[in-house]
Amino acid sequence: MDKFSKKKQTVLELINHVCGKKIKQGLLASLVLGSAVTGYNSAQATDLLKDHSDAIKPVTSTQNLPNFVNLVKQVKPAVVSITSRVVVGDNDDSMMGNGFPNGDDNMNPFPFPFPFPMFPQQMPKQVAEARGSGFIISPDGYIVTNNHVVKGAKKITIALETGAKYQAKIIGRDSKTDLALLKIQSEKPLPFIQLGDSNGIEPGEWVIAVGDPYGLGGTVTAGIVSARGRDIGDTPYDSFIQVDAPINRGNSGGPLFSQDGKVIGVNTAILSPSGGSIGIGFAIPSNTVKNVVTQLEKTGHVTRGYLGVMGQMITPSMVKMLKLPPSEHGIPPKGVLIASVANNSPAEKAQLKVGDVILSLNDKKVENPRDLANQVAAITPNTMIDLNILRNGTRKVVKVQVGNLNEDTKSKKTPAPAPGSLGVSLSLLTPEIRQQAGIDEKIKGVIVTSIKNDSPADHAGLQNGDVIVSVNNQDVDKPEMANRLISSSLKTDKTVLLRILRDGQSIFIAVTLGDND
Repeated sequence: MDKFSKKKQTVLELINHVCGKKIKQGLLASLVLGSAVTGYNSAQATDLLKDHSDAIKPVTSTQNLPNFVNLVKQVKPAVVSITSRVVVGDNDDSMMGNGFPNGDDNMNPFPFPFPFPMFPQQMPKQVAEARGSGFIISPDGYIVTNNHVVKGAKKITIALETGAKYQAKIIGRDSKTDLALLKIQSEKPLPFIQLGDSNGIEPGEWVIAVGDPYGLGGTVTAGIVSARGRDIGDTPYDSFIQVDAPINRGNSGGPLFSQDGKVIGVNTAILSPSGGSIGIGFAIPSNTVKNVVTQLEKTGHVTRGYLGVMGQMITPSMVKMLKLPPSEHGIPPKGVLIASVANNSPAEKAQLKVGDVILSLNDKKVENPRDLANQVAAITPNTMIDLNILRNGTRKVVKVQVGNLNEDTKSKKTPAPAPGSLGVSLSLLTPEIRQQAGIDEKIKGVIVTSIKNDSPADHAGLQNGDVIVSVNNQDVDKPEMANRLISSSLKTDKTVLLRILRDGQSIFIAVTLGDND
């Protein structure tokens, strides 16, 4: 061993003598602690982290962030600021709370802040200016915006990017989709933009919002599509595009662009506890806009198809009783369970029945009640359609002539679904009970008179006064009959399918009876 090697060995021995024990003890403690915390040794960890051939392997492309400068320069001239002079005050319940329709301060169609607090019960009528956004869709001056931007407006002023201002008139409004079509007169053709195909947009794609938030016209923000088909409970036809592009009050009615410069949505609502953007915004899909705007331009109003059924979701516990294919992993099966059929409606004329399950419309699958409502609404009245249904476990096709929602519902009212469940103690619907509970003589069934605490019925939300109309799709009008059908069902299965009426509303529910019943 040479002199250098001897010195090196001496130095290493000295370090080991001074620090070795502490280092080894610390390392040993670390290994013991790591084993105790994780519950497996390093060999197990190696097995767990092995490269499995069946693991998800995302395929991505490496690229720079997009640059929207040229796109924005081209589309901004067609985006407008809208100022509406609206009357607020006595008996005005269309704008409540912080200036938002329906008094909902969390799910806002963010119209714009009013210049004074709003207390409709305590102040006289006043004229206020409110701001929103819109965009030109034709060279002759047709403009798309939100209905709530111009609802109740006495005067509407349109401001272009150039600063030019025009007075607009309302061609038509549709409250159910919150869309409106305006028109301005210009001596020369105006810059305009196209509506794109919202069905082609996918979560993760870049989008650009342009509008007039807080009166700051020509504001551009960007983000991605977060989701499609969102239902925020605003209308029966909700199917919004969710985006995380910052949009705020005043962006209402403004366009949402895809990267090819076409409008794929109209910004209309935000989810926000503060009234400002938190990255959750909603836009009306452009395909919906196309349909509505086309009708507004022609007639000034929108005509929708009408079926006349009230549907509800199918829960996994209903599958067996409805004789549906079993669902996997507790996922609710697709389809719509008919809970009620309106009198003299297209559905009744086609002999659709309560308890039928609608699986598809013209061979297009029906996912849920909202999906059914959207599909039917998009159909021209008097069109004949094919409904694929399941009735008592048997599939069949029913032909239905779609009605006109505007005309057919003027004198009819389809009951809405409400929560309900199984009763424990039942009674006849005597004349006295009918009078006290306000139950029509035409209604047949048995009434719930008491509920056992902590029972399946109690857990399911049963209420005194609920009327059980049928058990396992068999009509009942006496307590003995209902009890007999329930007992018969319990011999083969612990689930009973009921149809109940509550406050004049009809709904199905599957109640699973446990040992405590």
